[in-house]
Amino acid sequence: MERRFGALSVQETAMTDDLVALRRETEMALAEADDLRALEAVRVRMLGKGGRLTSLLKQLGTLPAEERRKQGAALNSLKEEISALIEARKQVLEAAELNARLAQERFDITLPPRPQPQGFIHPITRTIEEMVAIFGAMGFEVAEGPDIETDWHNFSALNIPEHHPARTEHDTFYLPGKRDGRPLVLRTHTSTVQIITMLSRNPPFRIIAPGRAYRADHDATHSPMFHQCEGLVIDRNITLAHLKGCLVDFLRAFFSLPELAVRFRASYFPFTEPSMEVDIGWDRASGKLGQGSDWLEILGSGMVHPRVLANCGLDPREWQGFAFGMGVERLTMLKHGITDLRNFFESDIRWLRHYGANPLSPAILHEGI
Repeated sequence: MERRFGALSVQETAMTDDLVALRRETEMALAEADDLRALEAVRVRMLGKGGRLTSLLKQLGTLPAEERRKQGAALNSLKEEISALIEARKQVLEAAELNARLAQERFDITLPPRPQPQGFIHPITRTIEEMVAIFGAMGFEVAEGPDIETDWHNFSALNIPEHHPARTEHDTFYLPGKRDGRPLVLRTHTSTVQIITMLSRNPPFRIIAPGRAYRADHDATHSPMFHQCEGLVIDRNITLAHLKGCLVDFLRAFFSLPELAVRFRASYFPFTEPSMEVDIGWDRASGKLGQGSDWLEILGSGMVHPRVLANCGLDPREWQGFAFGMGVERLTMLKHGITDLRNFFESDIRWLRHYGANPLSPAILHEGI
């Protein structure tokens, strides 16, 4: 007599009542298994190392030879059938699970769009992107350096004397520890990157160094942490004409004012000689740039001091250069009419939405470059 279970069968005449009952018990357990985890539990209970069928196979060694042969054949036949039934049930459950996932993850393209809130580029970041784009068109590359520097890189190499007020703890953040036997500071300007570049590279080169700087100052127009963009050009036969042409082109491009008036005024910086403040035309009453008869100081510049070149191992008789530095926040405030520096760091979403830039709108090279 033959009984069928699924697509397989076992000769019941070759099986004891216990094995027939075990097979039927397995079929019932498989029918009740409604997910893959339950199916795995049935497999372990029947065919695992401590499973019921496995235990019966281990007991064959205790039977007489003739009985062991018959019982072994029946057990192996049942094992094959149970394995096939488990595999068939597994395929059914996997198909059901996949269909459930497809139904759950289905995207209805007939639904109306639900746009997500759009982020914005912070105005400081956008200003730096525009600076990089404009100076990049002039052949400058971006250079970087650490925020923590030695006082030699931050002051001495730049020809800033020991008695200079910027070296006091009232103006500069000093840190514990030393590097190469020199005190550590949070850099007060990104001019330290100029020193690193001159020490590590052979001229000629043109670099800008945008980044964070730190000074012990805080009010509506000053912050303990702010951003600067320094520039440095080292080459043979560099003159003031190169400096003036570079900065005039940059300012007119940055403010999108091709006729912007620019004035160079004699000044003093320890690291440049001669030194110049750069002013732009504006109207004091209205605050508009490029109008009126007033002047507004906007950045500092000059020819690199021979001592700075010598401190970095460059022969001043062979190499010349110019340098400049500007506050990123200051230029951003002037360009967008922002009146309080502290707004940049307050993370007011409303303010960021108003002054932020579209992330999909890249910085564009303006007219004049």
